[in-house]
Amino acid sequence: MNKRELVDAIADRVGDKKTATEAVNAILEAIQKAVASGDKVSITGFGAFEMVHKPQRTARNPSTGAEIKVAESWGPKFRPGSDFKELVNAGGKKAAKKK
Repeated sequence: MNKRELVDAIADRVGDKKTATEAVNAILEAIQKAVASGDKVSITGFGAFEMVHKPQRTARNPSTGAEIKVAESWGPKFRPGSDFKELVNAGGKKAAKKK
């Protein structure tokens, strides 16, 4: 599901595509701004978004084997909540039975 399909699914529930688009955009923007400023965003039953530090490290070029210095960086991290995990696990079991 991409963003357009998400907006369409929400529009089916709220009845208006414009309102659904504004809602999706507002939620995503709020999560992005909060995480970028260092806050943790927890949505009960869904999961948590947070910023994580990736320290400087040494890696290897797989083609040449040469060492490469990788600079430190910050990145987003998502940890799913228990309800979300259970739902995905149940869906995975159904998909496995179909095969």
